[in-house]
Order: sequence, then C-alpha cells, then structure tokens
Amino acid sequence: MTNMKRRTVLTVALGGAGLAAVPAVTTAVGATPAAAAPHRDSDVVGVGDTSIRVEFDDKLRSRVALKDVNLTRFDASETLLVGGTTIDDFTYRGHETRKTRHPRHGAGVQVTIRGDSGTGVRKTVELTSFQRLTGMIVMKVTYTNRSGAALKVTGWRSGAHELLDRAGGFYTFSGTTYEDRRDWVQPVTDGFDQKNSLGMDSSDYGGGTPMASVWRSGGGLSVGHVEPVARILRLPVRRTANGASIAVEGDAARTLKPGQELTTDTTFLTAHPGDHFVPLQRYRDYMSDIGLRAPKTPAPAFEAIWCAWGYEREFTVEQVVGTLPKVREIGLKWAVLDDGWQTNEGDWDLNPQKFPGGEADMRAFTKRIRDAGMRARLWWAPLAADPGSNLFKARPDMLLLDRDGNKQEVTWWDAYTLCPAYQPTVDYFVRQVKRFIGDWGYEGLKIDGQHLNGVTPCYNPAHGHARPEESTEGLARFWKAVYEAAHETNPNAVIELCPCGTAFAFHNLPYIDQYPGSDPTSSYQVRTKGKTMKALMGQGASYAGDHVELSDNGDDFASSYGVGAVLSTKFTYPAGPDNDTLLTPEKEALWRRWVELYNENLLPTGEYRGELYDIGFDKPEAHVVTKDGALHYAFYADQWDGAVELRGLGRSRYRLTDPFNGVALGTVDARHNTVRLSFEKFQLVVAEPIG
Repeated sequence: MTNMKRRTVLTVALGGAGLAAVPAVTTAVGATPAAAAPHRDSDVVGVGDTSIRVEFDDKLRSRVALKDVNLTRFDASETLLVGGTTIDDFTYRGHETRKTRHPRHGAGVQVTIRGDSGTGVRKTVELTSFQRLTGMIVMKVTYTNRSGAALKVTGWRSGAHELLDRAGGFYTFSGTTYEDRRDWVQPVTDGFDQKNSLGMDSSDYGGGTPMASVWRSGGGLSVGHVEPVARILRLPVRRTANGASIAVEGDAARTLKPGQELTTDTTFLTAHPGDHFVPLQRYRDYMSDIGLRAPKTPAPAFEAIWCAWGYEREFTVEQVVGTLPKVREIGLKWAVLDDGWQTNEGDWDLNPQKFPGGEADMRAFTKRIRDAGMRARLWWAPLAADPGSNLFKARPDMLLLDRDGNKQEVTWWDAYTLCPAYQPTVDYFVRQVKRFIGDWGYEGLKIDGQHLNGVTPCYNPAHGHARPEESTEGLARFWKAVYEAAHETNPNAVIELCPCGTAFAFHNLPYIDQYPGSDPTSSYQVRTKGKTMKALMGQGASYAGDHVELSDNGDDFASSYGVGAVLSTKFTYPAGPDNDTLLTPEKEALWRRWVELYNENLLPTGEYRGELYDIGFDKPEAHVVTKDGALHYAFYADQWDGAVELRGLGRSRYRLTDPFNGVALGTVDARHNTVRLSFEKFQLVVAEPIG
C-alpha cells in the first residue's frame, strides 16, 4: 500500500459457476484499458460471454468488465452522503468468501469486502451471486460509524458507474414514471439527465419498475433494487464527458451515533451485451424466486378487444349495443364498457340517465353482450373519491394525506387518492369487485388511472401506520385483495390494469392478468412497452397494445401484432362523436384482415425472443415470437431496402412467407440467414421449418 505507483486489485468474477474471489493482484495505476480494449491484467479469473466481472481497488472503487472488455474505469461505486460531503475513499481492510445456498435462489457464493474511510466510517460491501441468476450481482452495503462523533447522514449511492464512451452513442431504459409520459427507451443525447425517481413525479404519477439500463453497442449496465416491496429510490442516468453514468440512490435522513450502522436497500448490478430485455428477465427471475411472479394467464385474456371508449363518456346504451354485431363480425371477443356508466368516482352508483332501472338494467346489458357471443368487461378507477361523492363526505378517514395534511389530487377526474394500506379502504373496493363480477355479470375489469401505479407516504393519523411508507408498500397488497376477490367470484375473470401512460410498478403486476400499452403516444411506445412487459412477465403473459387508434396513423395493428400483443380497438359504428374513430369501409377491411391473422396465430401465447435483437442499435427494428416451431419476425422502419438477418433459427431449413400479403420469400437456414426486404413501415416474415 505504500507504493503509490502500484494498485492492489481484488477481482470478483461472476459467471455460470457463480461468484469467486481471487487473492489481491497488483497492476500498474496507469494501466486501465480503453473502453473497448480487452482486459489484460494478470491473474484475473475468466468468465463466460453473458457474465460480469467486478474488480475492487485498494480504495474500494470498482470497475466492471463484460466478455474481457472493461465497460468502466475504477469508479467510486458505493458512497455515503453526509451533509454536503460524499464519503467515497475507503482503504481496503480485507475480504471473505463463502459458499451460500438460498432456499429459493439456490447455490451461490458470497463475498464480503471491508474498507475504512479517513473520517472513521467503515464500509462493508456484501456481494452475492447465484448459479441460476448468471451475471447478476446482488449487493447490500453497510456503513458503520467508528468515529467519535455523530454523523448526519443524508443518503447513499450504490452501483454508481460510468459506462465508457464508444462510437454510436448510448440508449437507456427507465422503468420509472414521468408526468409527460415520455418513452421508456430513449437515446442518451448530449445533456441527457434523467433522475428516474421511484417516488411521486406529481400528486398522482409515480412508482415503476425498479430497474434502469444504459447501453452502447456491445455492452451495457443495469442497476435496481430487489426488495420485496416498493421502495422510493432514484436510478439516475446522465450523459457525461466520457460516457454515460448510472446509479441507485437512496435518501436516509438520520443521525448515526458512534457505533451505529446504516444498511442500504438490497440492490443489483448486471452487465449485458444487448438492450434492457435480458437484465429485466434476470430481475424477473430473482423476484419470482421470492414469490412475486406473474399469475397463470386465463385464456380469455388473449382474446381481441373492442372498447366503447370511442363514444366517450356521453355514450348511450343503444350505441354500445348497436355496435356489437359489427364487433362480432370483425372477430373481436371482448366488449368493454368504459368511463361514463357511473355517477362519480367514489360511490360507483349507476348513472340513472343510462341505466334508469338501476342494477336490473345493468344485468340486462351484460346479458345482451353475452347473447351477442362476447365477453363483458367494465371500466373502473378505484382508490379515488370525487369531492361531491358520498364516500368523500362520509369517509374522510380513507383519504391519503401527506406530511402537511394535504390531500393527494387525482388530476384527470378532479378527485382525491384514498390510502390503499387502510383496511376499510380495501374492504370497500373488494365489495365492489364482487358486485361487478358476481352480481352484474362482468367477466373482466379494465382498471384505469395514473394514480393506481404508486402513492406517496401517508400521514393520516386515522390509519395508525407504523411508518408513512406503509401506503407505498401496501399498494401491491391492495391489488392482491382485488385480484383474489375477482378470481374467487369467477376463476376466469380478467383483471386489466392501465396506469395511464406510466411505467408499470412491478410489485403490482403479480396481481394483474393483462397489461395494456397504457395510453401509448406512438407506435414506437407500443413496441418498446411490449418488449419491456414481455421481459418482466415472461412467456404466456397478456400484453395488449391498447386502442389501435392511439398508434401511428390510428391504424398500426402491425406494431401490436409483431410484438405478440393482444389487438384492441375503440371504433364507432355506424356513427360516432368524430371521424377519427369511425369504422369506414376501408378501415373495416383492414381491421378484419388483422384480426383474422391475429386469431389464426395468437402470438401472445408464444415466446417473445427479445434477446435476439437490440431495440436501440439493430436496424431495422426487429422483434421475434416463436410458436409451434415457427419464428414470426416483424421489422419496422419508415423505409427499408436491403438485407436483414433472421436470428434464432435452428438446424432446419426454413420456408419464408409474408403472412400479411401471402407472398413467398424463399428459404434460409442458420448459416445462410439473410433475406432482402423492401418495405415501408413494417414487414412480417414467418420462418417455418421444412420437413
């Protein structure tokens, strides 16, 4: 340690064989390779193609390598924030390695590394890897105050790295929520700086999937947390002078007395050669092990959807019923009654102008849908109460209040958020679910609203919360109660949750049957949200592309079809409030064509192969769904004329066809896997094995 021209490095290598630590090795201080140079330090453990290597220096800074290429330099990756000071310099004090076995994750190895700062803070970094979760480092950091004075801690940072620059730039994925409903996958342009908070972006926009990724061509980093409940952390991504930075940040306003410890939330770091799909799969596998997994999807969740929202809130029952014959002719199986059937958000009583006979009229309405050969689904926005509702007036105890006693506004409906962790709130909405499905005859619920994704900590004294964060953590338990009530009433019920443009809060998803495109603003959002949800929820999950009228040109079924999404439309017929949703003869021919193709292949029941193409860097944009031995490719570009590579082929020869136009495109095999395509907007290709 006294030779300042040398650097002591602890190598932690992750691969299929698990985590391993080797004795400290010595390399020259100035020998950090360039971004794309192979790692050439002596005595370094080699790893597999999909593995990660992390090396700690004598200051407990770390760097990350993938496929023997350094992705980062030595960064102050785990730091403690004390007031306006960052403690990031820790002298290495030793490490231990031990084998471990988790009851669900299985066999693994754990390495614990210690270091001390000059200010008397000891940092203990615990890194764990499991054989079944190749390439994923799970990390927990403890800071111990070994000084003689109290420390006013304000926060911590883990997994903080700068992905080094490379020609072609960077892309990023963020699973967090923004009120402007920005793309989940974006290029990292000059000046890019996105904080990616898992808290509330506004009174009713917040939560999300706790992972962020940044990648360049050939390599990327992803970080996040793996706590069993929602946490209010940040996952910032920024463009820097030398690349792009990423981290997990947490606030921790507390005073550490001498001898006291602060332990961070459990976070993870993974390196990957492509986009965000594989790290989301790794995250999903970890969370599945601890019981947070997608439910078995009921078969009706794969049936194509018609929604009456084209008629908007002023619909009439006659309009909806009058459209059903055309809906059935086109081949759609669901009829969704949207917003406008109720008196207000909160009471959820029937609008007497539309259902003058009350509940008897509603039962008759769902029967007419069934008699037309379709399933009935009902729009609903729980956890909100309008100021004019009886619920708001009679049960102010249900309200979610911030630390200043302020109500949380639901902006779209001018309502207020109710606390999901208060048992009377849960019981109230569970009773409604049983009424909708058990009494009125609905077979599914379309649950809608940006306020349903995440909530702020609750300080309402009537609730007796042990911690204000119980509301944030309890939202998932609210959805569990709703899900169980629906499926106890009808085992094949479909619970759809649409958090209005926001990135889905992962902890809610195990209690949802269908995940829509959540009010996409473009076809690109339909596809990128589809790729994300396929990674998060796994094979056989039901992602719906949302109303096709929200796609480019209002008719881009190709973007839903190609990613294996359930088709959905809100057309009006024979008339409607505007021409945008009116089903013209030309549209009807196109709608029929897509729905017929969808019903023939039901790609959502196949396997989406998101690891085969990079959403940022592969051109044209490509998606693949495999089903029954065939590979269904979908390519997208404004214009394309050239060769494309068909990845994922097996040992057979394959016959290529364009299923939308019924055109033969030749044959290929894994060694000769390119085909020349010329198209505008999209091109579908099916590769079927010969023999």
